[in-house]
Amino acid sequence: MPSEKRVYKIATIPGDGIGVDITEAAIQVLDKLAAVDGTFTFQWNEFDWSSKNFKERGWYMPPDGMEQLKKFNAIYFGAVGWPDVADHISLWGLILPIRNSMNQYVNVRPTRILRGITSPLSQCAKQPRDLDWVIVRENSEGEYAGQGGTTHGHTPHAVATEVSIFTRVGIERIMRFAFDTAKLRPRKKLTMVTKSNAQRHGMVLWDTIFHDVAKEYPDITWDKMLVDAMTVRMVNQPQTLDTIVATNLHADILSDLAAALSGSIGIAPSSNLDPTRGCPSMFEPIHGSAPDIAGKGIANPVGAFWSAAEMVRWLGNGELDHVADGLMEAIEKVTEAGVKTRDLAGSSNTKEVTEAVCKEIEVVLGKK
Repeated sequence: MPSEKRVYKIATIPGDGIGVDITEAAIQVLDKLAAVDGTFTFQWNEFDWSSKNFKERGWYMPPDGMEQLKKFNAIYFGAVGWPDVADHISLWGLILPIRNSMNQYVNVRPTRILRGITSPLSQCAKQPRDLDWVIVRENSEGEYAGQGGTTHGHTPHAVATEVSIFTRVGIERIMRFAFDTAKLRPRKKLTMVTKSNAQRHGMVLWDTIFHDVAKEYPDITWDKMLVDAMTVRMVNQPQTLDTIVATNLHADILSDLAAALSGSIGIAPSSNLDPTRGCPSMFEPIHGSAPDIAGKGIANPVGAFWSAAEMVRWLGNGELDHVADGLMEAIEKVTEAGVKTRDLAGSSNTKEVTEAVCKEIEVVLGKK
């Protein structure tokens, strides 16, 4: 008797703009992946928590939204943001509450130059392997803690405060995750990013706890960079970096730079993880909703596919790594063959890239 297939229940939140386009593409690729592998399947449930609906009803997710999401094995997120809704409203109305409520205190953003993609670092990264990083972002506090306020906001004497929150618990757990990530990579190297020369309280605590945790990992080579100098090193010496850990804001900015250096922000993935697995983790490409190209069928789905591969890897907890690797190989075969969207100097549209990846999945996994 054949063993029963594992069923993974996935909540999808397409959101706005190209988030809808790339979520549809990711579902198509993931269903193909599951069908070809044959040991698991996906059960999809879409939540239409978009800016359009926000404008009509005044909320992104209902009061019981978090309880609804907790019923799923994972969340697949497209993008949020639209010109007629202020960015801070859409962000704090949807994705940030999910990250916080679901204990997704780690954001992982791998970056490398995929085959067939040209990096702007043609002078510095002579080989694609020269840029192969994992950026570990603290995802629950720091500069995005949401603490602060505004007084006299509608007067010439307006005062606003934005308070960064750094806790020992929050710093220790992200540092251990970063060291553990570095330990699993061949180079066993970690770079910690800080700004403790100017931010003398929270960032000094960040540095202090890093050094304390580092003592527990004598097999890891580590160094420290100020965030401004880090941008220079990423461009001029990409081969000297491997695993990187940084605060919520710093890693957010650095990972966008990393995406651009690897060829396009359209190929960059991210994982919002609850390492305890007590809540569902969330997977999303790092690009935004791109209203200017929304609905035109030209969005790059590679970041969505890479995020999907990371979701499969997480769901399998070691048992589906070969499937996630197969998806990544299929993606690279497509980019290497020149089937790319215009942000990668190609001429293919979203549908053509998606269908090409689906065909390669059949070849890579050895089944028809």
